Amino acid sequence: MALSATVYTVNIQVADVDRGVYEDLSLRVARHPSETAEFLVTRLLAYCLEFREGIAFSEGGVSSTDEPAVLVRDLTGRLTGWIEIGAPDAERVHRGSKLAERTAIYTHRDPERVLAQLSGKRIHEARTIPLYAFDREFVDTVASALERRTTASLSVTEGQLFLEVNGVHASSTVTEYRLA
Repeated sequence: MALSATVYTVNIQVADVDRGVYEDLSLRVARHPSETAEFLVTRLLAYCLEFREGIAFSEGGVSSTDEPAVLVRDLTGRLTGWIEIGAPDAERVHRGSKLAERTAIYTHRDPERVLAQLSGKRIHEARTIPLYAFDREFVDTVASALERRTTASLSVTEGQLFLEVNGVHASSTVTEYRLA
């Protein structure tokens, strides 16, 4: 019998001063059995940092081969944002860049390794694709504080994240890299 996904309910207040986004989000996030807690945290952070009308977690989740972990659609259903998590292969990033107006990668892994893995590969508009990385200790702290029912608040100012998760406080710089 196959293992089923674990559903997390996350209520998070987002105050992204850098983008002028202030929202109270109530998210139900399915964690696939093969998904690490660090991947889940990065996926949640990407959702919050990319938040805009039409954003959603992909229906296939992390096992989807046709969609990214997080996507954005406009009111007509057209794909406008393709957000990858972790260390996606170049083919996925290339496909996303051709399909969406904006493509980005958020990683909880060593960003230099992710960049090296993608270096020299054919990726449409690679120079426009940002790779965002968080401090490893920050991701580990948040992952250990995450519970199936989580209350959190996220503040973003000048590229610095301040996150409180179930009473645990953590902060990180969001470091931006470019694929090319």
